[in-house]
Amino acid sequence: MRPMEQRTILVTGATDGLGRALAADLAGRGATVLVHGRDDRRGQDTLDELRALVPGARLHWYRADLAALEEVRELATAVATEHPGLDTLVNNAGIGPTVPGGVARQESPDGHELRFAVNYLAGYLLTRLLLPTLRAAAPARIVNVSSLGQAPIDFDDVMLVKEYSGVRAYCQSKLAQVMFTVDLAEEGATTGVTANALHPATYMPTKMVTAAPASELREGVEATSRLVTDPGLDEVSGRFFDGLRPAQALEQAYDPAARARLRALSEALTDARA
Repeated sequence: MRPMEQRTILVTGATDGLGRALAADLAGRGATVLVHGRDDRRGQDTLDELRALVPGARLHWYRADLAALEEVRELATAVATEHPGLDTLVNNAGIGPTVPGGVARQESPDGHELRFAVNYLAGYLLTRLLLPTLRAAAPARIVNVSSLGQAPIDFDDVMLVKEYSGVRAYCQSKLAQVMFTVDLAEEGATTGVTANALHPATYMPTKMVTAAPASELREGVEATSRLVTDPGLDEVSGRFFDGLRPAQALEQAYDPAARARLRALSEALTDARA
């Protein structure tokens, strides 16, 4: 990989929690960081905080609500146009099992189950649209912030209309991220673009977590930053990590038939190739 001061990194969900701390870490290493969030005021607060922490930081703000696929498209177009040297995408944005909106089933503006839409479909579409840019800037990396909390996808009820659980919705969206990561690694074998996923840490003190913290935020930052920056991972792709350790996702993540079904569904729902 290029030296950090020559790298451009997009971090989604960078106005809070892990994303915000990761953006600070990467800016402190000298990278140009594209800071994404869905609220301009919080975006400005984030930029102000990061510049106070890292004087001279090279930061750019991008607003988009990832629940809406049209806004994902607009984000991808803006980033690709303004930063053709983009060489790293960190798909970090997401929502937990119960927030926002409590335990009731919710849908995105496009009519998809909300957690599947934000945690998986948005990252899927954003990645697909930015792949040409990443390949042009290769060597490049994609990092998907997933979770050890995973559940198999029921392809007869992906949107959980028949039987909804916020925990199941969250967990299947996180497994879908890993399935996509394995696909990306196979596709990128000859393009110079690697893709890896991780569970950054357990119950970090962020707004997504409602349980008592079990890990410090710095642990998640360290694990995620490693996948972005470690030259020892230049040739590593298609892997899932639990913090700093290699791990295994649920079996479905490595099932070619299941991944093909998810890929076809994702294409149909996002029209990513258009």
